[in-house]
Amino acid sequence: MKRVFDVTVAISLLVLFLPIIGFVALLIKLKLGSPIIFKQQRPGLHEKPINILKLRTMTDARDTEGNLLPDAVRLTPFGSFLRRFSLDELLQLINVIKGDLSLVGPRPLLMDYLSLYSEEQAKRHLVRPGITGWAQVHGRNAISWEEKFKLDIWYVENRSFMLDLKILLLTVGKVLKSEGVSHGNHVTMEKFSGSNLS
Repeated sequence: MKRVFDVTVAISLLVLFLPIIGFVALLIKLKLGSPIIFKQQRPGLHEKPINILKLRTMTDARDTEGNLLPDAVRLTPFGSFLRRFSLDELLQLINVIKGDLSLVGPRPLLMDYLSLYSEEQAKRHLVRPGITGWAQVHGRNAISWEEKFKLDIWYVENRSFMLDLKILLLTVGKVLKSEGVSHGNHVTMEKFSGSNLS
């Protein structure tokens, strides 16, 4: 039921937002250049690697040695606007249709983090990751990693169709209010370096 719901809603939303995606893609081409689409490998269900699609929000500015500058430097006001209203994540509806993501589930994080999770934290990979989740509607990037993981595991252990509907409705409000986009002095979320939680 969840998979059928995911695909039906994702296709409907993709068709609905197609003009917006096209317009934003054109602006990205004009303001940031190519490529328009940002691809990154993330762990999916049971830690299987998947390629997440996003609309590009950063420049390719580099230092004199060719290394990318920090995110805060490369993220332009235009890119910040796209992130604030989650416009950069609209392409992930394609990931949902493909089966990489669900509409609701723990957000897929970086592959580098896999070795840093405790046994409890690793439970977040027992379900398909999502575009939005229980942690996103309870603070998004404004909460700590420990709080985020606790919320993710709570979702894994208490997931239901009605809970998914509740999260989707709460997500709409969070996006419109652009809450929890950044964390402290970081433009998104500081990197996870592991914890002592069991």
